[in-house]
Amino acid sequence: MKIFEISKSFPIEEKYSLTDQIRRSSRSVSVNYAEAHRKRRYPAHFTSKLTDCDGENTETLVWLEFALACRYINESQFKELFELNNEIGKLLGHAISNPDKY
Repeated sequence: MKIFEISKSFPIEEKYSLTDQIRRSSRSVSVNYAEAHRKRRYPAHFTSKLTDCDGENTETLVWLEFALACRYINESQFKELFELNNEIGKLLGHAISNPDKY
């Protein structure tokens, strides 16, 4: 939701590119996790969906880097979102490595 709120201030010419892409990838992390959670009794499928989550989380970071480079967000906003992104990545990594604990 933080990314959605911040992306409201992106320039209108980014509506169908950066704004749309960063919103889609950040939302996809949560959606794929929900799907993974429902499939947790099937370890291979669970891990596959978590890997999708991780990929979307990484894509979101790339879009955040573009937003910073284009000066659509400032260093402070980037740092906060980077730290959250990194924490999500760690949680996903743990779940991928230990699917039986979930």
